[in-house]
Amino acid sequence: MTVSQLTKELFAGKEEELVSLKDAIAATEIFKTASQTSLIEIAAFSSLLKVDKGKHLFRDKEEVKSIYILITGRASLYKLNSQGEKKVIFVYGEGSMLNEVMLQDLPASINCEMLEQSLVLAMPVTRFWHVMEKDSGLTKVIMNSMALKIRRLYRQLKNTTNDLTGEKRLAAKLYKLSKDYGIKQEDGLCIDLNLTITYLAEMLGSKRETVSRQAKKLVDMHLLVIHKNKFIIPDQQKLSDFFKKP
Repeated sequence: MTVSQLTKELFAGKEEELVSLKDAIAATEIFKTASQTSLIEIAAFSSLLKVDKGKHLFRDKEEVKSIYILITGRASLYKLNSQGEKKVIFVYGEGSMLNEVMLQDLPASINCEMLEQSLVLAMPVTRFWHVMEKDSGLTKVIMNSMALKIRRLYRQLKNTTNDLTGEKRLAAKLYKLSKDYGIKQEDGLCIDLNLTITYLAEMLGSKRETVSRQAKKLVDMHLLVIHKNKFIIPDQQKLSDFFKKP
């Protein structure tokens, strides 16, 4: 039985022992290069948290004393502007580290909301630091995780410039989501997220009405299909060509 299957039983009310720390750590890509000594030490001070859909794991400016890794489920990291409007920065899936920035020993700089019922591995920051100091392989993986997020932020900034029209920004976001969460089916790649126009607007930092009009244009161009709250990309290459062309 996989960790995902165990988690479903856990949320269905089965015994918590069904999902062990050993199962969770073994299923986490971040720990693949860690030494056996490090894994034993991490298991000794870590814990598993059940977090329901819609709940926050941490909020902006909170003092957070743990490093969190998403074992199963989905999480959204977002900021609020001065008007209280939400701007989604990242959507994370299984195996993702949610808050490497806490290694800096400062308050959280973003909000983390669960998009699904999730299982999260929690590790005290100070104790995790001690393991990293002794395990260069683990430290490199954490650095790579941070570097990947920085690169993604660079790409997001690029896509917010005036070089891209609204439709192209939406197309670029849908293309990325289809790469990360696309499931092949007969009519194209279905984005396996509980996606709505409102949530896309939060990702893009735009008004819902504006994104709705832009989505309709992509539908009219046969670059997007919206069916019963499912977003389907009929041809990923055509979508890519659309937002990349001058």
